[in-house]
Amino acid sequence: MLNLIKKDLIIQKRELLVSVAIVVFYAIFARQLSPFFIFLVASIFLPLNAYINEEKTKINILWNSLPYTRKEIVAAKYAGAVLFMILSIGVAGVILYFFNYSYTIGDMAIGAGLFLIFAAFTFPLFYILKPGYIGTAIMIGFLVFSFALSSIVPFVTENLTVIIHFFASLSTLTLYLSGAMIALSLYIISWLVSQFIYERKVF
Repeated sequence: MLNLIKKDLIIQKRELLVSVAIVVFYAIFARQLSPFFIFLVASIFLPLNAYINEEKTKINILWNSLPYTRKEIVAAKYAGAVLFMILSIGVAGVILYFFNYSYTIGDMAIGAGLFLIFAAFTFPLFYILKPGYIGTAIMIGFLVFSFALSSIVPFVTENLTVIIHFFASLSTLTLYLSGAMIALSLYIISWLVSQFIYERKVF
């Protein structure tokens, strides 16, 4: 499994430079953005690109001819995505610090949590949908999510004051820990779902 993760890291050396360039661009020209959004974009780029590249090359046929179980192949993707996320957020943090872009550890944590949630809903699509449809599905899903969020947040703000007051009464630490547990739980469930699907998939 470690060799599969190492393979992704070696293949994506060029993409890592692109990710650095994206963060530098945001640090210079988009200083009005929330730092957590930059950490989110940085952490998404490498894992998502690894899946997309394999979709284009149809490399799953090759992986299944090598001495790796399907469980190991899926585990390498999910564990590798977390490692890429940590690497990307670390690099982004250094770049933002260099450009005097103000951020906190909380911004890093929010970016990491949002990545885990995004990955939890996105990664299984690469095992469910046929190649060529995944990018479209992700784009449609993102638009639906954005539309739903823009509709839900005002409704919650106006009508569910009890819930808002409840969250406002919680400490920052409690909120971060709760968010981390939710994000990790969704990611683990996604991992198990992808493993279940991939082990039964015919190539």
